[in-house]
Amino acid sequence: MATSAEKIVLGSGYLYCLEFNSGTGIPEDSVIETESNILGYIKGGATVEYTPTKYTAIDDMGRKSKTITTDEEAHLKSGVMTWNGNTLKKLCATARVTEKDGKRTVKIGGGVDDGKNYLIRFKHEDKENGNIRVTVVGKNEAGFAIQFAKDTETVINADFRAMPHDEEGTLILYEEEIAAA
Repeated sequence: MATSAEKIVLGSGYLYCLEFNSGTGIPEDSVIETESNILGYIKGGATVEYTPTKYTAIDDMGRKSKTITTDEEAHLKSGVMTWNGNTLKKLCATARVTEKDGKRTVKIGGGVDDGKNYLIRFKHEDKENGNIRVTVVGKNEAGFAIQFAKDTETVINADFRAMPHDEEGTLILYEEEIAAA
């Protein structure tokens, strides 16, 4: 496994998703990283975005200034290539899923927001340099598009907007394995 030095990260990973209730704390890796929690196998990797909003106060002569962060926004985005109606339920707060007589029916829309938040974990596995885990809590706020084309797989692009998940206001939990000193 790698030391604490910088490393080259190559490749994609796995996307896990489970319902999350505020105040319960992030579960152990072994609870999150199970086959039943895989949102779907992904296409196109995953992207984590962090955007701070800054305000700078500066005097008229340009000699004194102070900058503060006034807002923060974070997203975890990924394309979900293997999916079904139950996946849509996790991607859309107004989706309702029923199963009867060998048929799954998903109703979407109608303003019936379920109010659920999800823990989303992207795990990049690297036996040589150590695994990387990125965890956010939130929900998909980008909606989705399902495109059926004759010459390519149908991938649903999810955009999970992170919300604070601890008393410090953490939006993104980034963990990397490093060798012991």
